[in-house]
Amino acid sequence: MPSALVRGLAAAVGLALLVPAGAAAAAQAPVGSPGSPGIGDPYYADYGNGGYDVDRYNVRISYDPRRDRVSGTTWVRAHTTQELSRFDLDFVLPVRSVHVNDQPAAFRQGGHELVVTPRTALRTGEEMTVRVTYRGVPSRIRSHGVQPWIRTKDGAVAAGKPEGAAWWYPADDHPRDKATYDIRVKVPRGLEAVSNGVLASKRMRHGRWVWHWRQTEPMAPYLAFFVVGQLDITRTRVDGHPVITAVPSGGGREVRYAAAAIARTPEVVAFGSRELGAYPFHATGGVATVARTPFAMESQTRPVYSRGFWRDGPNVYVVVHEIAHQWFGDSVSVEAWRDSWLTEGFASFFEWRWSETHGAGTGRQLFDAAWDEHAGDRSFWDVEIGDPGAHGESGLAVLDRGAMALQALRTRIGGPAFFSVLRQWTAEHRYGNASVDDFVALAEQESGEDLGPFFDAWLYSAGRPSATSANGFPRDFAARARTTPPSSWDEISRTHALLSSR
Repeated sequence: MPSALVRGLAAAVGLALLVPAGAAAAAQAPVGSPGSPGIGDPYYADYGNGGYDVDRYNVRISYDPRRDRVSGTTWVRAHTTQELSRFDLDFVLPVRSVHVNDQPAAFRQGGHELVVTPRTALRTGEEMTVRVTYRGVPSRIRSHGVQPWIRTKDGAVAAGKPEGAAWWYPADDHPRDKATYDIRVKVPRGLEAVSNGVLASKRMRHGRWVWHWRQTEPMAPYLAFFVVGQLDITRTRVDGHPVITAVPSGGGREVRYAAAAIARTPEVVAFGSRELGAYPFHATGGVATVARTPFAMESQTRPVYSRGFWRDGPNVYVVVHEIAHQWFGDSVSVEAWRDSWLTEGFASFFEWRWSETHGAGTGRQLFDAAWDEHAGDRSFWDVEIGDPGAHGESGLAVLDRGAMALQALRTRIGGPAFFSVLRQWTAEHRYGNASVDDFVALAEQESGEDLGPFFDAWLYSAGRPSATSANGFPRDFAARARTTPPSSWDEISRTHALLSSR
């Protein structure tokens, strides 16, 4: 008699022979589950997505300024982080087709989301390439009550914060998912198209110019941009890196001031490198647009400014602010949008540091001026800048109180320790993401002090902090006489008024 084991094996083999090969393959295929429609940001539930990480975006668009129409194809190269039956992309333009790994995929759109169902589920860790073809008029589309697209008399500005990408390319639109970029923008003759990174080529095709830009360091989706218009472009170099700046053609008083300020970008980059460590990218520059809206954006490698920042005359501080963001916000990005003090407060303090090192007013003097300026403004002091709320990330309190918190930290732990913290911060989190808790931990580690009560007072408490040495106030602060603000204060405060109204 055959043993029970032999009989069992024979039965299993016989059963296997009765199962069709296709059914066996199907049984082994991944079943998967849907990726979440958001990455988990506490402010914006459906920004970013779950189930995959993006490695590279390849964006090809054609822009027709007469109709304000974008026609494009974007390839999203990513890898899955779970078995995935369907997934979302953040995108609002009408989609014509979607392919996943060269296979047609089902899709639907609603609100902020493009929901894609591939022909077969994807395994965990599998590479996927998603190709999306689309066409639409961005200026006609609102989502969640916002419409970041800016149409100008000769083109457009595709940039926005905390959203903007979804109006011109499909993305996993959250700072936590960074990727490299290859961007081509086709425009009519007579127009320029400026974007992030290095200009790889500019070629005429079918009677239109194709501008090809390449960003090789990781970049958060909201930092990708392009500006189309009639622009005067200047090229220089700093530390071996290309510097490309652009201002609207045709001149005018505001444009002349803008050109003079943006021309100082290499000087500001060199200053930042001395203060914070090596500049983190392979290109830099800036673009002033013809738009008059109060708009400035820390677009990676090449900030974008509206000409309105120069309506009252010269202004280098907005350039200092946006270049500081290349370290604070672009290289070191927020873990969640509530952490925006780490970008706006730090960039504002960097203006104070520029003022201090250029003989226009010390950090102590600017702290005093800000304290006096907002003395009776309860709404200003009631903002908890460590958690300012959705769409409050760039509010005036985050900028001014944010800079004050850093000057107070400098006073509390001493200048050497403070600047060591800033340099360690930009080095340890280079090209990554970090939270306010991470910064608090680093400051405590470097200073050897318990700074919990200090940060609670400045970041997480409504009302003016008590003017104590524990909160970083100079010992003679209460006895000081009110003084005239330093020469830099008016320019900085005008800049912040515009930045906070964007």
